Amino acid sequence: MDKDRAGELFVVSTPIGNLEDISFRAVRVLSECDVIAAEDTRVTRVLLDHFDIRTPTVSYHAHNAREKAPLLVARMREGQRVSLVSDAGTPLVSDPGEVLVRLAADSGIAVRPVPGASALLAGLVVSGLDASRFVFQGFLPRKDSDCRREIRNLARFPGTLVFYESPRRVSKTIALLAEELGDRPAVLGRELTKVFESVKRGTLFSFRAQGTGEPEKGEWVLLIGGCPDAPGGEGLLSSTEVLSALEGLFLTPGDRARLLSRLSGLSRKDAYRLASGVEPS
Repeated sequence: MDKDRAGELFVVSTPIGNLEDISFRAVRVLSECDVIAAEDTRVTRVLLDHFDIRTPTVSYHAHNAREKAPLLVARMREGQRVSLVSDAGTPLVSDPGEVLVRLAADSGIAVRPVPGASALLAGLVVSGLDASRFVFQGFLPRKDSDCRREIRNLARFPGTLVFYESPRRVSKTIALLAEELGDRPAVLGRELTKVFESVKRGTLFSFRAQGTGEPEKGEWVLLIGGCPDAPGGEGLLSSTEVLSALEGLFLTPGDRARLLSRLSGLSRKDAYRLASGVEPS
């Protein structure tokens, strides 16, 4: 081992299905590093064997992170180069790695990304929904009350909402999303880049009524259209435009405020003040 060489941590993205999606750089980095920290060494070994990569692997996952991270950082302090991979896709995106990256960075070790495949981005770019602004929630909580609270926290976001979900829970999650968000455009991606890749387009209500029509296997990416009534959302008008359109109509202040709130994105309180001739505070 070269004692004068600075240790480094490489966060390496690996294919989410199609092995051809790995980058030339990722193959080189995995081949040249001293050790690969893998979420499941058996899964990673399939990838390494395919590209004839003989670098040794060590297990690093959510349940042993606090034990293994200091050991890996110690190796990097001695000049070794460590690559971090998950079973598929980009580490830390709903996968383990945060503890190791943070500890390495806090220890003054260079952390270098090796970008590549991600189910999040793969789903987003084929969805046809707003890709300029989105929120990635990952997996929602399993408990219904916690799940509903998370969904409500995102309900007013004007951009695309992105979730991961397991095949056994996808129908239940769609039903909860429909209850909390109402009927919105929805795109469901399953087995992206794999042989049985599926991308389905519809609405939350249509998927709730008809189901996904897919077998219970393979993780899903759920992409939901943003709130059209939120400030900056699709189809919104300025408060001035709305008030001009309502001028001359015989509406109660309450009805005028409700329409103004819905069409402009103002809060109900501010809409009522404005509809009553009082500038919002």
